[in-house]
Amino acid sequence: MTADGEPKTAAELRGEIEEVRRELGDTAAELAAKTDVKARASDKAEELKQRARENPAPIAAAAGAFVLTLLASRLVSRRRTGT
Repeated sequence: MTADGEPKTAAELRGEIEEVRRELGDTAAELAAKTDVKARASDKAEELKQRARENPAPIAAAAGAFVLTLLASRLVSRRRTGT
């Protein structure tokens, strides 16, 4: 029924059916994209690579912190063993 209480025509009903089918197809495609873990991981990796190219400072800082941690752990280990 329409807003004024009149029954819908066959053409109006067909139009609504086509609209719902389109929306359902879009929803199914979105769900399929969300469940494609490999593609999502690949997209995220590419995004992170691009961000690293644009601003390498955080990666350099993390690498420096890692090296300092390794050196500190070796120093502590040597002091404990007396070598």
